[in-house]
Amino acid sequence: MTFSNRLTRRGMLAASGAAVATAFIAKGARAATTLRYGHMHTPNSIAGAQAQWFADAVSEKTGGELAIQIFPNSQLGKLQELAEAVSTGTIAFSHNTAGAIGSLYAPFAAFDTPYLYRDVDHLLKVMSSESPVMQDLNQGLIGASGTRALYAFYFGTRQLTANQAIKKPADLSGIKIRSIPFPIYMATVEGLGAVPVPVDWSEVPTALATGVVAGQENPLNVLVSANLADVQSHLMLTGHISAAQVVMMNDDVWNGLSDAHKEAVARAAEETRAKATAEMLAAEENDLATLRGKGMTVIGEAEGLDVAAFRESVKARISSEFDGEYGDLYAKISAIA
Repeated sequence: MTFSNRLTRRGMLAASGAAVATAFIAKGARAATTLRYGHMHTPNSIAGAQAQWFADAVSEKTGGELAIQIFPNSQLGKLQELAEAVSTGTIAFSHNTAGAIGSLYAPFAAFDTPYLYRDVDHLLKVMSSESPVMQDLNQGLIGASGTRALYAFYFGTRQLTANQAIKKPADLSGIKIRSIPFPIYMATVEGLGAVPVPVDWSEVPTALATGVVAGQENPLNVLVSANLADVQSHLMLTGHISAAQVVMMNDDVWNGLSDAHKEAVARAAEETRAKATAEMLAAEENDLATLRGKGMTVIGEAEGLDVAAFRESVKARISSEFDGEYGDLYAKISAIA
């Protein structure tokens, strides 16, 4: 983002902020300031539900002085558009993948590198707001885009689905698999052995049903909430990306809050992060049983899935493109105990 564009964005935010302040004074001290939160998920998913939990917590902690209005199901735009809308101040909040946020500040995408974390606990420590890695990248994100990472919650571990059994990377040769339309995800799908096809999430069910793509990859909770068992017959437990969703906030909006409101938002963020993470962890085992109950054939190592081969292939593909850019960052992430 150029300096002149940043000035334009900040000027627009200042003007809109003044309008909000005028409306607030005119309506009296108890009037609420309404902030918009757009995202791509269904309200019944954990990712979608946590947005409402956060809104409710902010309202409760500010005595109704801050109201957050939720727009789910990509109503306010697709992944890239939502990230850009937070940057420009069109909306105050969104949640997104780290890879998508990398479109605003490239190093952020490193958080979504496949087979990067030792376990979920390691992921959560790296993505904590107290983590030195997150603090450094957040400062870079603020400077580059005028957005800040407010909190991150465990989004699950991404698995592969298709309409046939896949047990090794060679089985995916020539097969089109939907990818999140950002570089690190495209490279991951290539590493799995497939042909990546960028498709925004809002279009995935149709793309699967019409054969535009033959498969996709997502955490189990997303497969359940989006009813993907209706259009996919096989689930492969590749476990290729353990990831968090990052709740972004426009930095000018943050800086425009009173100290009391900043504290309230921060406490609401921490409570929501913990609740959403706990819900996602608890749901994973049940979600797998639900997908089996819907008729999906689940293929893990016991059924012949060569996880080691997928890991080796994916890591080689990622290394060839990203080690030069993110190698030092990967070392810092690995060093977090």
